[in-house]
Amino acid sequence: MERAEYEPLAEIEVDEVSPSRLGFTLSGQGPDHAEYQLDLRFEMPLDPRTRTVLGELLSHSDLIIFRRTARRLTTLRDRRSHTPQR
Repeated sequence: MERAEYEPLAEIEVDEVSPSRLGFTLSGQGPDHAEYQLDLRFEMPLDPRTRTVLGELLSHSDLIIFRRTARRLTTLRDRRSHTPQR
């Protein structure tokens, strides 16, 4: 992933990690004082020990969410619109 093509959207300090049936829900506040929530799901079952360790690691984390820059999005849209449809 080239960082030059991406711009930061939100930086969130994780305040709470809640286990869910398929993974975890991470909640926190960004520098804009807005509340954010991220659901993290796994395609495999987690044993209790792994779930405990992951929960602890995630509770001491920060999230930075990036998105493609507008220039890059335009290029992808243009390329898709010129792709022949089957």
